[in-house]
Amino acid sequence: MSMYETVTVNEIPEGATILDVREDYEFEAGRAAGAQHLPLDQLPERFDAELDPDTDYYVICRTGGRSARAAEFLQARGFSAFNIAGGSGAWLEAGKPMEADGGAEPIVK
Repeated sequence: MSMYETVTVNEIPEGATILDVREDYEFEAGRAAGAQHLPLDQLPERFDAELDPDTDYYVICRTGGRSARAAEFLQARGFSAFNIAGGSGAWLEAGKPMEADGGAEPIVK
């Protein structure tokens, strides 16, 4: 049994903290507007210094696999973390606000 909850993009509360765990090139191409970036492979070294244990994190990747691992990792360390089902693809399909580096049209890689 997993220790984290999975939520749909429509279940995320207004103003929630989105944590994007994709690689740099994916994040730069298109992301949930205002998302915080912390690649999955860097999470073990950086979470302690960069994440607030009093914040609820809604974790997103491309389709939901990496974010599930990140949510489980964070939950095991006392953080409140929710996996976003369907990832950035579901976010885009739902018409949620997105942004990309350099003002480019956001895409999901």
